[in-house]
Amino acid sequence: MAYLFTSESVSEGHPDKVADQISDALIDHFMAFDPTSKVACETLVTTGQVILAGEVKTNTYLDVQAITREVIRKIGYTKSEYMFEANSCGILSAIHEQSADINQGVERAKPEEQGAGDQGMMFGFATKETDNYMPLALDLAHKILQELSYIRNNESGLIGYLRPDAKSQVTIEYSDDHVPQRIDTIVVSTQHDDFAAEPEMLAKIKKDIVEIVIPRVKASLKPELQALFNDAITYHINPTGKFVIGGPHGDTGLTGRKIIVDTYGGKGAHGGGAFSGKDPSKVDRSAAYATRHIAKNLVAAGLCDQVLVQVSYAIGVAKPCGLFIDTYGTAKVNLTDGEIARKVEEIFDMRPYFIEQRLKLRNPIYSETAAYGHMGRKNEVVNKTFVGPNGQKISQEVELFTWEKLDYVDAVKAAFQI
Repeated sequence: MAYLFTSESVSEGHPDKVADQISDALIDHFMAFDPTSKVACETLVTTGQVILAGEVKTNTYLDVQAITREVIRKIGYTKSEYMFEANSCGILSAIHEQSADINQGVERAKPEEQGAGDQGMMFGFATKETDNYMPLALDLAHKILQELSYIRNNESGLIGYLRPDAKSQVTIEYSDDHVPQRIDTIVVSTQHDDFAAEPEMLAKIKKDIVEIVIPRVKASLKPELQALFNDAITYHINPTGKFVIGGPHGDTGLTGRKIIVDTYGGKGAHGGGAFSGKDPSKVDRSAAYATRHIAKNLVAAGLCDQVLVQVSYAIGVAKPCGLFIDTYGTAKVNLTDGEIARKVEEIFDMRPYFIEQRLKLRNPIYSETAAYGHMGRKNEVVNKTFVGPNGQKISQEVELFTWEKLDYVDAVKAAFQI
């Protein structure tokens, strides 16, 4: 019997994502000026206020207020009527030195013996549903909000009332053999300017989303995915009515509260650890990227149609406690999932130091991850410039989303004789 599956996304102006972006902007600045920094930085945002807290071991100093205000300004909170505005919000920093007890478990005389920054399990997932090997419902939910954001920032004359906060949700109908059949429901809630006439406002917002935003998203897809759109889609556009009060004024935002949006939209599994605000010695982040890298290369190599990869660690210990593979019965080789896992361990060194080196994680590459998902993004090389508190500038060429590279496909094919 056919079934429905749903995933959601949130925009860069959602309060939790504001917090994530501030935390990751701080990570990037620490990495730019001292790549050896150990950082765990949390952010809370609410009406007119930002609170920064966390632990840091570093040789640099940052103007956290200036960095925070620039992030908020870039997101679009630049008007006093938002009740959260880049130039006027209060910023309180309670960042302090990292515990020496934790650091002694991570740093070693030999870099390759670097221990995991914490215990826990991390998951990576990939599926051939989409070109970027991401679950379809989440990919569409991201694309809807990315298009909405593009219009707000670049074509304000087209839809001029948009404000930064927004959410989306997509429900897909699947066949018994897990093939997408059609889009059942699309939900979009977008913050907007105040209007005098509420019914007319709501009608216009729905018309603009359905007739402008959705067709653009559809046009960006390959033909077989375009065919999933139909006249029977149920649309819920701003279903509660007007949405003027939003962002941190509408809801308090915290770092790490959108971990399912950040990963696979509820497909696969999640170990529970957030990513933003953490340097790569924290395996919550680095090992989640590494397992995605493994999963994507396994599917791209033709080993299976979809796969879940789990790795686990003990704090202070370099070697993982275990590596688990679930191909959901889609494996194309005559091996059990356990046998596949043992071969994967031979291909990918999952010790923290080697993950950092393989994926180039000690670079300022994290701000771009903090909205619209850490997975399924475009791998590209960009030049970034960072300004220190004394005016010193660092320009650096960095490679973004290295865990999305298909650079191990040949190694997988060779190991499994595909």
